[in-house]
Amino acid sequence: MSDVTISASQARRLIAGALERSRTSAQNAIAVADALVAAELVGQAGHGLRRVAAYAGQAQSGKVDGFAVPIVTATRPAGLAVDAANGFAYPALNSVFEPLASAAHTHGIAIAGIRRSHHCGVAGVIVERYAHAGLVALLFANTPAAMAPWGGKEAIFGTNPIAFAAPMADGDPVVVDVSLSKVARGKIMAASQKQQPIPENWAFDAEGRPTTDPDAALGGTMAPLGEAKGLGLALMVEVLAAGLTGANYAREASSFFDASGEPPGVGQTIIAIDPEVFGPVSAMQRIGELSAMIEVMPGARLPGRRRQKLRHKGETEGIVTDMALVAQIEAIGR
Repeated sequence: MSDVTISASQARRLIAGALERSRTSAQNAIAVADALVAAELVGQAGHGLRRVAAYAGQAQSGKVDGFAVPIVTATRPAGLAVDAANGFAYPALNSVFEPLASAAHTHGIAIAGIRRSHHCGVAGVIVERYAHAGLVALLFANTPAAMAPWGGKEAIFGTNPIAFAAPMADGDPVVVDVSLSKVARGKIMAASQKQQPIPENWAFDAEGRPTTDPDAALGGTMAPLGEAKGLGLALMVEVLAAGLTGANYAREASSFFDASGEPPGVGQTIIAIDPEVFGPVSAMQRIGELSAMIEVMPGARLPGRRRQKLRHKGETEGIVTDMALVAQIEAIGR
């Protein structure tokens, strides 16, 4: 296997071209390309270029409507309902950004719920965009079933990411991005594509046994983060992202990884908060003070900083990826 370095702009053109050749509008292809490149830049390759073949296959089969136009409806002064129309999640996430940010600045807090959606990629990237707009943001996303309830063996919950970002008066935002499985399912997919083993504590096979085989893991269940506590959080995310929005629950959602079956129809909920909502206290300054306590401690690292450094480096030096993967993407739809 040999590596190649490509620029962020080259990666965007590569992805967008493959999607446009796979029954996807130019506008939607660009939205997806931007998101997948953002994932590569922060070191999350399992949510980046390695997703292109699956995305393109689903657009070609109609499992994802590549021409979908999301519909944003204001249900309350600070409440927005978004129908992603069984298209990619990224156009829907883009469509709600400005009205949600505006409502949060006006009302102090605002919420948006997205239904009939798809894989939303790196959740931290989504909330960081709000932080750069001066808002505290939280995102809850449900995903196809991958984890069993504590004590059970059948997958009911997804890996259900939770992300949080908070702006500071100076410097990059604080960003927290966690999957409620021990690792993101995308990492197991990447290991499967590379034919590499995984650590034994990442997942279970279909019989509930720990496994180092990524293919067996993809056919089994994921190990939860924090055991029963992680599954409690997964239940919370199911309610917030699907129960409130009308999206499919994890068990009702089809796979993000193949082109067969009905659209996944999952949901995402975003909460945006104006940091000055409680009055004269300078919240962004206070957030900065807390961050400084962490950053000055020897060996400690503020959440989000590693990914931000990787992004700055990648924007300057390019994205290192597998040459064979680039060739595979170039061949899609030809």
